[in-house]
Amino acid sequence: MTNPFAARPTTKKELEEGALFAPKFGADGLIVCIASHAATNEILMVAYMNEEALALTLETGVAHYWSRSRNALWRKGDTSGQVQRVVEMRVDCDQDALLIKVEPGGDGKACHTGRASCFYRRVDMRDGQARLSLIA
Repeated sequence: MTNPFAARPTTKKELEEGALFAPKFGADGLIVCIASHAATNEILMVAYMNEEALALTLETGVAHYWSRSRNALWRKGDTSGQVQRVVEMRVDCDQDALLIKVEPGGDGKACHTGRASCFYRRVDMRDGQARLSLIA
């Protein structure tokens, strides 16, 4: 697989305004990726990609991620059937975070708990302590 990414620009203007895709991976070799539902814009999950996962995502149009807990590359949906077809990919201003808009496959859920989104709990302050509550 060839590396489809440009070298990091030398000026801030080139980085923020230029047309070259030059993602910045962290010291751990990862870049954060937010996945949202293409039709509803609901945030489904946050995951990480390494260079190989990002290149495979661009090449195949299917979301690939790097599992920090398993220390392994994975294609979303290989075991769950919840394949995420990428409709659009965006990058933030300094190219160190990605947003992918996806069409979820299978039962349309993204979370390994069986929920549509990994963000199914709200954090509330009660009596000076942070508590979690399920979002209906």
